[in-house]
Amino acid sequence: MFVYLSKLLPLFVYPLGLACVLILVALFSPKRQKWQRALLIIVLVLLLLSSNRWVSLTLARSLEWRYLPPANTPQAEVIVLLGGGTESGDAPRPMTEVNGAGDRVLYAAKLYQEGAAPFILVSGGNLEFSDARGDTPASEMTDLLTLVGVPQESIWQQSQSQNTYEDAFYTAEILAEAGIDEIILVTSALHMPRSVALFEKQGLTVIPAPVDFTVTQKNWESTFKPDVKEVILNLMPNASALGLTTSVLKEVLGMLVYGARGWL
Repeated sequence: MFVYLSKLLPLFVYPLGLACVLILVALFSPKRQKWQRALLIIVLVLLLLSSNRWVSLTLARSLEWRYLPPANTPQAEVIVLLGGGTESGDAPRPMTEVNGAGDRVLYAAKLYQEGAAPFILVSGGNLEFSDARGDTPASEMTDLLTLVGVPQESIWQQSQSQNTYEDAFYTAEILAEAGIDEIILVTSALHMPRSVALFEKQGLTVIPAPVDFTVTQKNWESTFKPDVKEVILNLMPNASALGLTTSVLKEVLGMLVYGARGWL
């Protein structure tokens, strides 16, 4: 039930869900025009702020750039690859596919092929309340890793976890049995601060290897350069910017909730 509520309740805190809640309150509130107008103004400001590139990139950069990719190939006994970058091979898809975070699978394979570690531990299970997936994210990542040349015997699977805390908990159990206490952690840059804190809480030494950056040096500089045309475009509401702002808020809210539960 906790996992389900942790997925459901934040939807009403993120900009789009909160805007819908406020609109409903305005529609069903007593006929007080000033009160309704104030709520609608709040909704408009909320959506304008959360859906422009200046705000979304600034928020994303504050998390993504906390950990940058290692300059040289890191060394450890295992690469831990977190799920979230794959889509199941359900029909009519011809195979397991990658989504927007699929870079993490390719980066883990690249690190392995460069000799960073002799094993990759893939971590990710299905949500208990969802029957939409057949294979687990761990098995899907395994399919893709073997496709790009990682040997099956070099891949360890952890398929029990339903959130990032459980990724860290169950992975730490497997690694403790193997006598391993240092890992190279591969996940999306936006997700890395929370992930590092969770794995370190389990007593592991973590070498962050982030990928899937939404904010690059080039797009950061181009967004904030003093060009009137660019400024106007970047201030306009944008669905991608709204999605990025929501992703940042998801991470921040996750850190707050996990911290309150003593997981960080």
